[in-house]
Amino acid sequence: MNILENIQTALIGMPLVELISVITAIIYVVLAARKNIWCWLFGIISSIFWTYAAYQYYQLYVDALLQIYYVAMGVYGWYSWNRGFKLAASEQLAITKMKNKEHIQIIVGGILLTVLVGYFFKTYTAAVATYLDAFTTVFAIITTVLVARKKLENWIYWIVIDLVYVYLYGSRGGYLFAALNVIYIVVAYFGYLNWRKEINEKVLTT
Repeated sequence: MNILENIQTALIGMPLVELISVITAIIYVVLAARKNIWCWLFGIISSIFWTYAAYQYYQLYVDALLQIYYVAMGVYGWYSWNRGFKLAASEQLAITKMKNKEHIQIIVGGILLTVLVGYFFKTYTAAVATYLDAFTTVFAIITTVLVARKKLENWIYWIVIDLVYVYLYGSRGGYLFAALNVIYIVVAYFGYLNWRKEINEKVLTT
């Protein structure tokens, strides 16, 4: 009940910037789940406003930088999807599973980068929760690449990242952003199931 009350209070006093960011982010998720290319436009809009909110209201500077990265990826995603839709099914990138070696490289490399980025922002800026902020940012950048390469396990990484985001924004009073990441967790779960189903269907037909 307290969580619902906090969300209600946040909605009443929410700045317009944050409200636009959350609404367009939800539209992005819905359109992306339907493989609608217009999802990228709403993702770009959401990230632009989220950049301002993360920097101005929550002092999560690393996450603000991540949102700028998402704007660039939104442009790339639009181009990639538009080009992909014009290719024959046999030419399109197939969903594949990752090897254990790839997981080890990503986890070890991601943790090292998290420590470096977190230390830098903790030492030289007024940012808060620097190591958690660095963790979500570093692994979100890596996982976005996994999405572009259609690696099945990207959804598992997103679930972990979004769980940390729920705590990160919840602890800073950003209850609606925290709730949005709960939605992302649900989407990631069903995304994993759908992608795994597609892999299994291709195995049965070959």
